[in-house]
Amino acid sequence: MDENKEIPEPNEKMASPAEPASPLKSSEDEGNDSVSKPNSSPLNNQEAKSPESALKRMLSFRRSKRSPAKDKASEDSGTLRRNKSFLRKGLKKKEEGSSAKNMTDTSVDKSGENTGAESIQRQPLSVMEINELIQKKQLLEAFASIRCLEKEVITEKEAKKYEDNPTEYARKAKDVDLLCNSVANSIKSIVEETLDRFDIDESLLTSMVTVISKEEEAHADVQSPGSSESDWVGRPRKWRDVWKEAVRGSAEKRVRNVPISLKEDNDSWLAIHLGFLRKYVTEDLLKVKQLVQKCYPDDYKVCGRYVESFHGAISSHLQNLLQRPLEFNELYALLDWVVNTYYSETLLGHPDLQAEVKTENLPQLLPSETWDKLKKDYKDSLAEKIKHYLDNILKLETTKKWREEKQPETSQTEYDSSLSLDIQTFIGQHKNGSGKILESLETATLEISIRELREFIPRFRKAFVEWYKEREDLLFVPYLVAYVNSFRDLMRGLQTTFNADTTELENVLTDVTMSFRKDVLDTLKQKTQPRFKKILTNAWMLNSEILDSIMSATVQFCQHLKHLEQPVDKDFLGDAHKYVVREYITQAIKPRKRMKRAKREEVGKKMKEEATVIHNSFEELGSDVDWLNSAIHYIANIISEKNRHKIKKYIEELCQAYPDVRKEHIEAVLTCRGLGRNKKKSIIQKIDKLQENAESVADRTLFAEIDTPTLVTCF
Repeated sequence: MDENKEIPEPNEKMASPAEPASPLKSSEDEGNDSVSKPNSSPLNNQEAKSPESALKRMLSFRRSKRSPAKDKASEDSGTLRRNKSFLRKGLKKKEEGSSAKNMTDTSVDKSGENTGAESIQRQPLSVMEINELIQKKQLLEAFASIRCLEKEVITEKEAKKYEDNPTEYARKAKDVDLLCNSVANSIKSIVEETLDRFDIDESLLTSMVTVISKEEEAHADVQSPGSSESDWVGRPRKWRDVWKEAVRGSAEKRVRNVPISLKEDNDSWLAIHLGFLRKYVTEDLLKVKQLVQKCYPDDYKVCGRYVESFHGAISSHLQNLLQRPLEFNELYALLDWVVNTYYSETLLGHPDLQAEVKTENLPQLLPSETWDKLKKDYKDSLAEKIKHYLDNILKLETTKKWREEKQPETSQTEYDSSLSLDIQTFIGQHKNGSGKILESLETATLEISIRELREFIPRFRKAFVEWYKEREDLLFVPYLVAYVNSFRDLMRGLQTTFNADTTELENVLTDVTMSFRKDVLDTLKQKTQPRFKKILTNAWMLNSEILDSIMSATVQFCQHLKHLEQPVDKDFLGDAHKYVVREYITQAIKPRKRMKRAKREEVGKKMKEEATVIHNSFEELGSDVDWLNSAIHYIANIISEKNRHKIKKYIEELCQAYPDVRKEHIEAVLTCRGLGRNKKKSIIQKIDKLQENAESVADRTLFAEIDTPTLVTCF
C-alpha cells in the first residue's frame, strides 16, 4: 500500500451503522452472517434482555444525540485526528511485514472472517458496528476493532488528553468494557450452543478459539485488572476462564434438561430418568470427542474439561434428587447407577472415551457424607421393606389359612409351610441385588434380614397362639408343627445357602420352640387334666375307662407331633410323655387315709398295668424317654409292698433313679402306703444321705415339677 495514499477528508461520507461493517466485505463475509442468523433457541428469544441489547440501546442513544453539525465539528477536532493517527500506525506496521503475527493480518481464517485491519484502516468501525459484528459472531474482525479502540484510549490517556475531561475517558473505557463483555457473552453462547446443535460449526469454534488466543497474546505482559471499571482498559479479559465457565454451565444445563417424570405418573420415574441421563451424557461426551475436540488446541484439554464439568453437574443433580423423600426402589436405582452405570462402558468407561477420560483424577461422584447417608437410607428403607413383607406373610396366614381352616402342607412325613421358602426367596433377591452394588450392602442385607426375623418369629408365634386361644380347632397342633419345621428350615437355609451368622437367631428360635412346646402341653392339659383327677378313686378301681380315655385323647393329640422334623419331634413327644407320667404320679401320691392290705395290693397291681400302657403308647408314638418308665412302678411297689425292708429298698432305688425327688414326695407315698409317723420318720431320715450319693442327670427332672401334695380323703 502506498504510504502517501490520501486520507479521507473530514467532509467525506462515513459508513453508517445500517451499512455493512466494512466497504471491503466480500461474499465470504455474507456467508458468515448467515451462520449467526437468529434461530428458535431460548437464548435468542431473550435477546432483548441481554447485555448486548442494552449495549445497542445505549450506543444508539448516544448516536441519536449528536447532530450532523456537531459530527462535522467533532471530526475536525477529534475523530479525524484519531483516524489519521491510527491509519498511519497501521500502514507503517504493514510495510514492516509484521502482518502475519499481529491484528493487521489480512488473511482469512476458517470462519471466513477477514482477520486483517485493512478494512478498518480504510474506514474505522463505530462502537455500534463493532457490536453488530459480535452479534453476528464475526469475532475476529470485532476483536481487531476493539483492540484498535482500546489502543486509542490508552494512547490518549498516556498523552494526558483526558486530564480536563475524565468523563470522556470513562465513557470510552465503558464502551471498550461493554464490547469486551459482549464478546465474552458471545463465547458463552457459542459454547452453550455447541452441544445444543445437531451439527458442529467448526469455523465458528475455530474463530472463537483464535479470538481467545489473540486476546491472551495482546495482554500477555499486562498485570491483572484493577478494581474500577476504567482499570480494565488494556488489561487481560481472561476469556479462557470464560470459556471454562461456559463449558461448566453448558454441562449443568444439559443435565438439568434431561427428561424426568412425575412420581405420580410412573413409579419407576427415577430409574427412567437415570437411564435418560446416562444416554444423553454419553452422547454429549462422544460428540465432544469426535467433533468438538478437533476445533481446539491440545492445551485446552477439551475432553477432560467437559468430563469434569459433566461430573460436577451430575454430582449436584444427584444431590438435589436426594433431597426428595425417596423410597426403597428409588434408593436402589440411585445406588446402582452411581456404582454400576456411571463408570461402566455405557458412560465414562465407553471404549471411545477411554483415552480421554481419566476417572482416577475425578473426585467422588458424591461427597463422602452424602454417599454414607445414601447407604444408610437404603439400609433403613430395606429394613422397613423386609418388616412390611413379613407382616404381610402373617396377614396372609391369618386370612388364607387359619380363617379358612385349610390343612397344612405335607412334605413326605412332615407338616410343612411355605414360610421358609418364601422368606428365603425374598431375602435372596435383596441379598443378590445389594451384592451387585456393594459387598458391604450384601452383608448388611443379611444382618438386617436376621434382625427382622428375630423380631418376627416371636411376634408370629404370639399372633398364632392368640388366634386359636378362643377356638377349639383341630388344626392348631398341625399348624404349630408346620411352623416349627418351617422356622428350623429357614435357619438352616440362612446358614447353608447364605452363609449367615445365625447365632442370635438360633437363640430366639430355641426360645420360641420352647414356647411352642409349652403351648402344646397347655393344649393337651386342657383336654386331659380333668380326667387325671379320677386316678386312685373308687371309679378308677372299678374299670379301666379313665386311663383309656386319657391315653386315647393323648395319642390322638400326639399323632401330629410325629410330623415334626427330627430331633425336635423327640422333645415334643418327651414333654407329652413326661406330662402324663407326672400328672399320674401327682394324683397317686396325694395323702389318703390308710388302705387295707388287699386294697393296697390291688392298687399297686393296677398302677403297674397302667404304667405299662402309658409306656407302650408313647413308644409307638416315637418317644425315647425310657427313664420315665420306672417311676410309677416304684411308687406302686411301695404302696403294695408289705415287707418294710423291701419298702426301704424301693425308696433307695427311687432316689437313685430320680435325684430330684424330695422328702415330701417320699412322705406322701409312705402315707398312701399307710405307715405310721415314727416309721415314716425313720425311713425319711436316710433320704438326705441317699440324695447326696445320687448322681443327677441333665434334663431329667420329674418330681421337681410335682408340687407337694395336701391331705385329702380317699375311699
